[in-house]
Amino acid sequence: MIFLLTLLSLIAFAANSVLCRMALGASSIAPMEFTVLRLLSGALTLWIVVGVSRRNWHGGTGGSWASALSLFIYAGAFSLAYITLGAGTGALILFASVQITMLLAGLLGGEKLRALQWIGFALAFSGLVYLVSPGLKAPPLEGSTLMTVAGIAWGTYSLRGRGVRDPIGVTADNFIKATPLALPLMVIVWVHGIQVSPAGAMWAILSGSVTSGLGYALWYSALRNINATIAAIVQLSVPIFAAAGGILMLGERPSLRLLFSGVATLGGVGLSILAPKKPVSSTS
Repeated sequence: MIFLLTLLSLIAFAANSVLCRMALGASSIAPMEFTVLRLLSGALTLWIVVGVSRRNWHGGTGGSWASALSLFIYAGAFSLAYITLGAGTGALILFASVQITMLLAGLLGGEKLRALQWIGFALAFSGLVYLVSPGLKAPPLEGSTLMTVAGIAWGTYSLRGRGVRDPIGVTADNFIKATPLALPLMVIVWVHGIQVSPAGAMWAILSGSVTSGLGYALWYSALRNINATIAAIVQLSVPIFAAAGGILMLGERPSLRLLFSGVATLGGVGLSILAPKKPVSSTS
């Protein structure tokens, strides 16, 4: 069950990248509008899901303003970064930032990696570098900075979700709390004129309601049973899934480079997960 929850969550993360690329690449929606619709639709969907399943639930419980702020910063920086960054470079910067944030937090919290896990991490990261190496020559500073901020925010949001007892309720409350944080963006959009086509709105709403709202609830469920270091490493597979989605949805051509990097990345993730846990020594 944990494997399935984690897999579905990672696919949802990859789908967010594909949907954002589809919308912004076709100029069918502007980044701020995409962010606002994504957060609003996610909050509405989760409010309906939790409200229907729990008659006495009215929101306002379980989540936190700190988590909502992390969610908002991630969503906004993510959309803005993809204006100037290529998909591969953006994915690498995003998840490298996530790795550093979560791994540092895990190590500072006392978690330790075995040698096989370090090898798996190095193999997985090498696979990603091999996949996106042509785009690493000179990524735009503005886009790189924004995507780094998005990665740190997402890593923080993930860390705050570890051990929650009510993943769906907490995720719903975080999205609801993130909605008022988007009010300044709504004002900017209103002043400068709305730039949304029906297709752009559809991609943003799909991203918010399904691959973000429900996907993040699944991720919070998975985080209850995996530690920070493993949670960080498994997310290295997301760019591979995103590349596969680009082939299926955007008509991108598959290549041997994608095949080799996919084998290296997923193989490294597998090594990290399957490595035997280090026994915990008790101290008096």
